[in-house]
Amino acid sequence: MRLLGAAAGGIACILAASAAVAETIYVSNEKDNSISVVDGASLELVATIAVGQRPRGILLSRDNKYLYVAASDDDRIEVVDLESREVVRTLSSGPDPELFALHPDGNPLYVANEDDNLVTVVDVEAGVVIAEIPVGVEPEGLGLSPDGKVLVNTSETTNMAHFIDTATHEIFDNVLVDTRPRAAEFTADGKQVWVTSEIGGTVSVIDAASREIVRKIGRSLAIVMQNHGVFTIGSSAKLATKMAVEVEEIAKITLLAMLSGKPIMLTSEQVAEIADMYATIYGQR
Repeated sequence: MRLLGAAAGGIACILAASAAVAETIYVSNEKDNSISVVDGASLELVATIAVGQRPRGILLSRDNKYLYVAASDDDRIEVVDLESREVVRTLSSGPDPELFALHPDGNPLYVANEDDNLVTVVDVEAGVVIAEIPVGVEPEGLGLSPDGKVLVNTSETTNMAHFIDTATHEIFDNVLVDTRPRAAEFTADGKQVWVTSEIGGTVSVIDAASREIVRKIGRSLAIVMQNHGVFTIGSSAKLATKMAVEVEEIAKITLLAMLSGKPIMLTSEQVAEIADMYATIYGQR
């Protein structure tokens, strides 16, 4: 069996048999205090598992035999046996557990406690809390590097991504991102961390080594509409006009480049370098 993916929102986990690719989908129901079991092929509900109050984050164990459920209003993590579909254990988690991340080795479990501004580290085998890490206000998302050495936690009110050393349980860097960050996810090679911002409407792409934001994906201050031209927004008419001029200049440069042959895309590092030069040398922001 293998974990295909997990998505925050509902929240859902997908379990698949690698041979026949027969998927089983688990969805937490916050208002119903249950986990829905859905057949991935037919998308039909096949079972409902009763769990604690206000289940939020869910996560599969590394051997795919158990489902960890954050019962937020019960201040605990419940462990569901996927064969019997029953809660067989509970783990201490700290107040209001939201989302969590499991170490690549399967232990420990890192839990974001929204009400207490802590990340709780739980030994899932011994069933005890082994550390509490103070972080920003309203911690939410958690992402672990592929080697398990770095944990990234997002704090919704502080608007930061906190980089935590999993050996010392201490924050070694903080990165300011856009408003209300939620999920944090490392790329498969561990070189980047992608952080979503719910209200900011962006995804910040952070270089894991330098902890610098190398790219932002999301809202733009300008769009080009077919048969209408450039539409821009800004906090003032002057800034909106400035954005319109910039877009038209970019369009002109792009057209000239295309007339000269197939354009060569700049790397993210080159884009970051040019953006820094634009902001610092030319004094524009």
